[in-house]
Amino acid sequence: MTEEAPDDETAATVEEETDFEAMVSELEKEIQYAKAETANAVQRAARDRSEALKYGGASLARRIISAIDHLSKAVDASEGEQGAESVIEGVRLTLDGLRASLEAEGISQIDALGKKFDPTCMEAIATIPCPEGEDPGSVIEVIESGYRMHDRILRASRVIVAEG
Repeated sequence: MTEEAPDDETAATVEEETDFEAMVSELEKEIQYAKAETANAVQRAARDRSEALKYGGASLARRIISAIDHLSKAVDASEGEQGAESVIEGVRLTLDGLRASLEAEGISQIDALGKKFDPTCMEAIATIPCPEGEDPGSVIEVIESGYRMHDRILRASRVIVAEG
């Protein structure tokens, strides 16, 4: 009987060591998962911060774009009138300054006139029969200019398209 007792103790000790090793292994895995989650959270936060800096001025730009439209219409409407040249020049300078400010922030006007219709950055508000010398599906007239900020569309160009 005295011989059995040491065997029982040895078996119990081996079993406890196996349990501890399993627990240590499981805890090491949990630590690895926690480290990976932390690294992912840091990367996500950095990406979100970068996007916030890059696209933070988008709402302001949307408001400025409509002001540019109104100034453009004022210049177009008053170009035929005489005596309003100083007003036209002031509006034109203001318009140029606004456009330069937007371009400095990475905002550019979408060039649509004469181009093939692109639904990713244009909105067709009408189609007309294809005029002679024009390709079907091309933009005939731009009703409202579109703008993009880097690779995002702030406002789609509203256009009239030649139907095929």
